[in-house]
Amino acid sequence: MQTNFSAAQLADPHVAESEKILRKCVHCGFCTATCPTYVTLGNELDSPRGRIYLIKDMLENGRPADKEIVTHIDRCLSCLACMTTCPSGVNYMHLVDHARAHIQATYKRPLLDRLTRAMLAFVLPYPSRFRAALKLAGLGRPLIGLFEKLPALRPVAAMLKLAPASIPSASPMAKPGTHAGQGTNKRGRVAILTGCAQSVLDPAINETTISLLTRLGVEVVVPEGEGCCGALVHHMGREDQALASARRNVDAWTRAIEKGGLDAIVITASGCGTTIKDYGFMLRLDPAYAEKAARVSALAKDVTEYLGGLDLPEPVRRPGTVVAYHSACSMQHGQKITRQPKELLAKAGFVVREPREAHLCCGSAGTYNILQPDISARLRDRKVKNIEATGAAIVATGNIGCITQIASAAKLPVVHTVKLLDWAYGGPKPEGVADSG
Repeated sequence: MQTNFSAAQLADPHVAESEKILRKCVHCGFCTATCPTYVTLGNELDSPRGRIYLIKDMLENGRPADKEIVTHIDRCLSCLACMTTCPSGVNYMHLVDHARAHIQATYKRPLLDRLTRAMLAFVLPYPSRFRAALKLAGLGRPLIGLFEKLPALRPVAAMLKLAPASIPSASPMAKPGTHAGQGTNKRGRVAILTGCAQSVLDPAINETTISLLTRLGVEVVVPEGEGCCGALVHHMGREDQALASARRNVDAWTRAIEKGGLDAIVITASGCGTTIKDYGFMLRLDPAYAEKAARVSALAKDVTEYLGGLDLPEPVRRPGTVVAYHSACSMQHGQKITRQPKELLAKAGFVVREPREAHLCCGSAGTYNILQPDISARLRDRKVKNIEATGAAIVATGNIGCITQIASAAKLPVVHTVKLLDWAYGGPKPEGVADSG
């Protein structure tokens, strides 16, 4: 794609990076076939190629974002299926992230939209605030029908629908500390991300991960001072807040590295993993953090990616349960992890089935199912239909957003992949799972 940026514009490193990305696009349109919003809406401007044209026009002309570009960029899930499909290596992720930051800086949204986004940014990255908000959600549930009738309040209705009826207690394992590996065969030392939303919605995911890893002889460190990875605000264009989260985590993990070394930073929410693996890029312009961030990104591994690199023993039991494996977009497109989760499940004795249209997003995408509830619901229903057609007894996936989204409509239980692996290797049976072995 030919570009016409001025030398003054290219002096901005963010613009210069976007210009490099734009020049790689050859208009081939392969991305349209795998884009969930284009497949759903049929509008060229709701495809990666269409959005690229809009972003190019906005950045090249140095103009503020307008309602048209905001509408179509907001509809993007950042699922990154387009990057898997693209034969030219266009880094759409970095381009759309830049566009969102530009929108945040130059466009004034309607009042209720601003308030909703500000509330999400204030609440979701902070477990104590998020837990308090979920407890209050019960008061608003009787008003869901009213909120759904008012377009500006549909995000509020979506939030209330997604809020669980009960909230698990905070896990003591989320507190800073070290969990020693069991046995005489020490397999390594890792840190684990406690994060934000997942630690409130399903703290058992990390508890299970720590239990499994320590049984395998791996020492697990929960570092002091780490928290939300920054993905939620990053995808809303709030770069200052996102980079502050990244720096805090880099500092926390750097201290852990200096105190005893780390073989990996294990992440159990694939959406977080995609962002943490990008810290090196996000902080590349910060001389105090560029090198440390690159080191952290290199150590970041999804839990299945880490387990796939271990020489695992034979499972304690082989459940034989038929499992539909849902590969989160952040897993398959963001991190390019497609093989390890399915291989681990199969080795553990599960019968793994992959749904049709596995490349399409379930519609969760961070805060997307709140901010774009109509499109999100259509994608969710399509995903659930394909999952249930597999005839599986349970759904396994590696991202809390997908778990929440799919479980809101599916008739079968949805659990984190690590819970099934833990069961096979001597842990308790996950709730709702029938042992067919």
